[in-house]
Amino acid sequence: MGKDELLASFLTNIAKEISPTSFTAWFNNLKIVSLTNDSIIFEVPMEIHKKMLGDNYYAMIEKVLKNITNIDYDIDFVLENEIDIPEQVVTNPIISNNDFNTNLNPNLNFDNFVVGDTNRLAKVAAMAVAESPGRIHNPLFIYGKSGLGKTHLMHAIGNYIVANSNRKVLYCTCDEFMTEYTNIANPDNAKNSIEYATEFKNKYRNIDVLIIDDIQYLVGAEKTQQEFFNTFNYLHQSNKQIIISSDRSPDDLKILEERLRSRFMWGLPVDIYPPDFDLRCRIIRKKIENSSIANLITDESIEYIANSCQNDIRFLEGAVNRLMAYTAMIVPKSIDLEFTCEALKDFVNKNIYSNNNITKIQKAVADHYNITIDDLKGKKRSNKVAHPRQLAMYLCRLETDETYPRIGLEFGGRDHSTVIFACDKIEKELETDTNGELERTIKEIKAKL
Repeated sequence: MGKDELLASFLTNIAKEISPTSFTAWFNNLKIVSLTNDSIIFEVPMEIHKKMLGDNYYAMIEKVLKNITNIDYDIDFVLENEIDIPEQVVTNPIISNNDFNTNLNPNLNFDNFVVGDTNRLAKVAAMAVAESPGRIHNPLFIYGKSGLGKTHLMHAIGNYIVANSNRKVLYCTCDEFMTEYTNIANPDNAKNSIEYATEFKNKYRNIDVLIIDDIQYLVGAEKTQQEFFNTFNYLHQSNKQIIISSDRSPDDLKILEERLRSRFMWGLPVDIYPPDFDLRCRIIRKKIENSSIANLITDESIEYIANSCQNDIRFLEGAVNRLMAYTAMIVPKSIDLEFTCEALKDFVNKNIYSNNNITKIQKAVADHYNITIDDLKGKKRSNKVAHPRQLAMYLCRLETDETYPRIGLEFGGRDHSTVIFACDKIEKELETDTNGELERTIKEIKAKL
């Protein structure tokens, strides 16, 4: 089978495996530049394609090629300018700007940014901008609630650009921008206002990449909005990259001038959602992977921390730091669930679950059976309480993503085996529920939810 025929068959099969959007983004421009008995090399248009295809689609590509040819190929991805280079790709020399303060945190990069479904698009967009600043997604507008990784991504973009080019990158917060601008008219400045204004404009315009955090604080600052508008226009017209973050989308920044909001939409607005349970667990494991507690902590403890810090990665990291400090003082043989609860009892908000799904299910079950939530969490074993408790545990497992240990913890600190027993018991009752009474009860409770 020739290269063209193989490529056509390959793309047809890939298109069946993924969404049209993903296909267009990552596979539409692939070419086969080398094909041997055991290897295949694809040409891709940008560096980000190499990263994305290698990290996220390699197994699928391997599988599709095997299905077509029955050959286990060694697969590689190259850029056009790499095709004739037999060994190491020659990169552009890095010119150091030793006298220029980027304000970037060198510890925040793409390698230690943990990716999940809730932030994957933002990561891909950020890498695309880092690869081609000023040419793609300009401006890049990243938005989402506080503590979800927006600032980390912005620093990662800046650090990547600094490490791989001689471009000047400047990171600042919106508050810093506002303070410096308002200081132009401050009579206490050692320099006169004209000199200060000139320095201000040189700082924010004689750069290649402007990264500005928390743009929502421009709300209400009309004169600063005007200056930022002018700075934005100057940089954008010069094909300089602009990266902005906010705790809300451009559409939600109603109080900002319309001309500013419309410019934020010129490029790519991309949002970051709160991390799901799986991502929170992976963030914790990444945080502790080279620490003294890595081999001591149990999966149940990791899941407990992940469930206790659902909406803020900073709070998640704070819990891990607290656990590390407590472990250093106590020096346990193992960091099990009981030890973790003890270590974090004053750190994790006891009311953190007041609005979560488990509480809602407990209330719905308690109301249906005319008992209290305290009854469900208590030690009573009468059938009047025990059966509703088992049903509530079953519904928590069915209707939420919570683990057995987490559910047990919310039912008076019961062991995970108790929750498993309860779920199995309800499932068996449903199998023998000939008159459908239990099934109707479950439907009524679900309706209340």
